[in-house]
Order: sequence, then C-alpha cells, then structure tokens
Amino acid sequence: MGALAAFFGFDEHDTDLETESIAGVTTFLAMSYIIVVNPAILGEAITLEGYSSGEVTQMITVATILSSAVAIFVMAFWANRPFGLAPGMGLNAFFAYTVVLGLGVPWQVALAAVFVEGVVFIFLTAIGARRYIIELFPEPVKFAVGAGIGVYLLFLGLQEMQIVVDDPATLVSLGNVATSAVAALSVAGLALMLVLHARGIRGSIVIGIVATAVAGWALTAADVVAPGTLTPPGSYEQVTEEGLLSMIASVQYDFRPLIAGFIDGLGMITEDPLVFVLVVFTFFFVDFFDTAGTLIGVSQIGGFLDEEGDLPEIEKPLMADAIGTTVGAMIGTSTVTTFIESSTGVEEGGRTGFTALVVGLLFVLSLLVVPLISAIPQYASYLALVVVGIIMLQGVTDIDWQHPAWAIAGGLTITVMPMTASISNGLAAGIMSYPLVKGAMGEADDVSTGQWALALSFILYFVIYFAVDAGMVSF
Repeated sequence: MGALAAFFGFDEHDTDLETESIAGVTTFLAMSYIIVVNPAILGEAITLEGYSSGEVTQMITVATILSSAVAIFVMAFWANRPFGLAPGMGLNAFFAYTVVLGLGVPWQVALAAVFVEGVVFIFLTAIGARRYIIELFPEPVKFAVGAGIGVYLLFLGLQEMQIVVDDPATLVSLGNVATSAVAALSVAGLALMLVLHARGIRGSIVIGIVATAVAGWALTAADVVAPGTLTPPGSYEQVTEEGLLSMIASVQYDFRPLIAGFIDGLGMITEDPLVFVLVVFTFFFVDFFDTAGTLIGVSQIGGFLDEEGDLPEIEKPLMADAIGTTVGAMIGTSTVTTFIESSTGVEEGGRTGFTALVVGLLFVLSLLVVPLISAIPQYASYLALVVVGIIMLQGVTDIDWQHPAWAIAGGLTITVMPMTASISNGLAAGIMSYPLVKGAMGEADDVSTGQWALALSFILYFVIYFAVDAGMVSF
C-alpha cells in the first residue's frame, strides 16, 4: 500500500486508498452502460457471415471492454489522472448510422479509418501538436467548458430519468412522475443521492446508483411493474428463463473475426480514398475536441487547471485516448475517448491514476460477468450525471460576464453543448465567436493567428460534416 501511495502520489494530491477506490467504483458504475450500449449500436452496422447478430454483439462487447481497459491503464500508469475512457457515444453512432449504413462504407473500412485517426493522434500527441492547439482555446471558452458539460450532463440525466421528455411543440417538456415508473423511481433515487451527498456521506453516488437499480429489479420481481419497465429490455425474462450463471457461461469471447475484418479494411482503403479521407477527418475532428473539452471540464472541478485554464502535461491523458483508439480499431470498435462520466469519480474525491486503475480493473472483471453489468438500468447510472452536473455549474463564476467577448464566447459554449448534444459543437461556438467579437470591439490584436486559424478550421469542418451528413458523398 505504501508503494501504491508513493507511485500515484496520494500525499501530494491529498487523497487516500479508500477515497480513490470509491471514486473508481463510482466512475465505473456511471459509465458501465457503454458495455451494453456500444455493442448494440455498432451491432447494427457490423455483420459477419456464419455468426448470429447476438454473437457479433458479444464480440463487440469484448472489444469494447478490452479497448477501454487498455486506454484506462495508460491513463492510470502514464498520465496518473482519474479519468475513464471507452468508445465514445456519438462517435459510435456516426460510425454505424452515418458512415456504414448511410454512406455505404464497409464496416471494415470504417475500422481502418478509426485506426488511421488513432495513429495520427499518437503522432500529434508525441510532438506536442495537440497540446499546442488546445492551449489556443480562448480563456472564456476554457473556463466555460466545465459549466457547459454540467448543463449537458443535467440534460442527459433528466432525459434518461424521463423527467425531461419529447414534446412536438416545444421539443422538450416535463415528464409525468405519476404515470412513469422510471421517473418516479428515478426521483426517489435522486433524492436519496442528493441527501447523502449533502450530508457528506462518502460513496453517496455509488449508494444511490446501486439502491435504485436494486429497487427496480425488486419491484419487477414483485410484479409491481411489468418486466422491461424498470429493468433493461429482455434482461428480466432472460435471467428467469436461462439463469444468470448460464448466461455468463454463454458469452462469445472469440472476437478474432473482428480483427480479420479490420485487416481486410486496410486493404480496401484505395477503393475510394477521397471518402476515406473525409471519414478520417470527421472522426479526427470530433474526437479531438470532444476529448479536449472533457479533459478541461472535468479537470476544472478537480482543481487540476492552472491560472490560464490549461491542464499541465495534458499530452499524457491525450496519449491514453490515442492509444485506446488505435487498439480499439484493431480489435473491432469505434473511437475511444475520455468520458464525461469521469466527473462523478472526481466529485467523489478521485485525484490520481489509482482511480482510473480501479475503473480499468472493473472493466476487465466485467468480462466475466457481462450479463450482470447489463442488468444495471441506464436511468440508475444516469442519476449520477444530474448530481455532478449541478456541481459543475460552479464554473460560471470563473467567467467575466461584464466583458462582451467573454460573455458571448462563454455563454455560447455553455448553451450550445446541451442544445446540440455535443461538446465539440459547444467549443466550436465559443472558438468561432471569440475572434469575431474581439474584432468588433477593436481588440483584434488580442487574437492570435492560431486562434483565427482554429476558428477557420471549424468552419471547414462544418462544411465537410454537413456534406457528409446530407449524403453529398457516397462510397
């Protein structure tokens, strides 16, 4: 224990083994849904001759877990930061629905594109280019990222809790707690979590998640609600019919066909190199700025940023992201990125790579109990996002709201993130508006050439993205 404390710098970061362990468990529970959701999304696009869709999904599950673990271990031992990584939401949907199903790009080629993106990231990180670009972000954008992610987390959590629901007239509206079992149980679970947090109970987020999940299964077993209402669809029936041990024993762990598909994809790149480059560019751009925004936002609530809003030695966590993406593509999954759910562990006190190590070990252990992990209802884990989202709003106090350039760039960064469900879009709004407002104020000399170039690069990205999304290019 003394060696672990010395290696990860517990004394330096004013933490201890118990705090770091609880933080790791918290982060894992908050992001464990990716073990189920990522294979479900990629399974829509990846097909293998001779294998059922269920077997392919299980292969992708194994690839998801292993790629996450590799990236997290790099984060733990090399970067010594308490961040979890896994195949990113949004990027996996782009991979499946836009690139493969929309553009008609073979999934093998799409994996090759993710691989190339990862290799480029490794190179740019090694020479310090990614750090240089991130440090170009205007100060109001850096300080607004945390609050923007906070609102984004709140919005995601409330949607999954069915407190915020679709509305044809206003897009969103208040859900009915009286008619929605998910909303009612979620509100009860959130109340428990908030009370425990307010009283300073260590592990309040973990307790809230587990208690809510157990309550959902108990109410289902007692026939208070129908199966699939408070439990993941099909999970209750599968457990009662097959038994949990039988389900665990039946998992398809052989994912070599996905590796073979990746190798085939490398040989298919030359069939349409222009589309391939466009796909790589889109993956690259979104992942670059999603990761940058997440690292800055989560680091802000952890107190890791310096006076200029930069994360010291940011190239180390960036390398974890790059290696995870490269390895993930080789074994059959989409882009790996740093998860905003890492903020839950940071809020529980996680300050070192030991938190990440715990997350990585739990991912590895989940290989043995994949069905058990999939039994955690997503609304239960998303309760944590609401609590952490509220806490992250404190970042707005770092913004000079009296200065027009700060107010506009910061305000757009905060609001565009949740409204477009994208961290990179929020960054884009702030980065593009800042030089324009500074120029209008007669302070164009305060804007560096790099910041102008960054704003123009976003314009180029959106031109390409909208062309791809509109189907103006095809494979």
